[in-house]
Order: sequence, then C-alpha cells, then structure tokens
Amino acid sequence: MIYEKDESMVFRKIEDETILVPIRNKAGDLQNIFVLNEVGARIWELIDGESDINKISSTICAEYDITSEEAERDLMDFIEDLKSIEALKEK
Repeated sequence: MIYEKDESMVFRKIEDETILVPIRNKAGDLQNIFVLNEVGARIWELIDGESDINKISSTICAEYDITSEEAERDLMDFIEDLKSIEALKEK
C-alpha cells in the first residue's frame, strides 16, 4: 500500500521538536498540533507518495536496528494514527 501526505498538513521542525499542523483548522488550537517523536518524524519524511509500506518498514529497520515485525507493527499503528487525523490518504 502507498500513502501520500494530505496537502492540508504542514510539517515543521522547531528546535528539538517536530510537529504536524493542520492548516484546515485553527492553527492556534493546540489540540490540532501533533508532536512527533524521532521515528514518527522519519516515517513522515519517508512517506513520499511513491514508497510502499514495505520499503518504509525496511528503511526503519535498517536505521533504528529493530526487527521487521516491530517496524511493521509500529509503522501500521502510526499510519492508522495519521489517517485518523486526516494527515494521509491512500494513493
């Protein structure tokens, strides 16, 4: 499966934090700002509308030295979270 980022979601790195801000809602509403951890930010960067889930999972395995099962499980959980906030859409 291949996903692409929703155009209404802005990704920003501010000092040591990485955030997603939906521009379709009020950006000043802190409930609409999503803070990503290091792995989440890397996954966001890897979602390019061309790489499939397997490729992203393999990259995460290699970069973070985790098993393929862990990477796939965590990736799918994160994808579901992103879909729930309308940050991603299936291509």
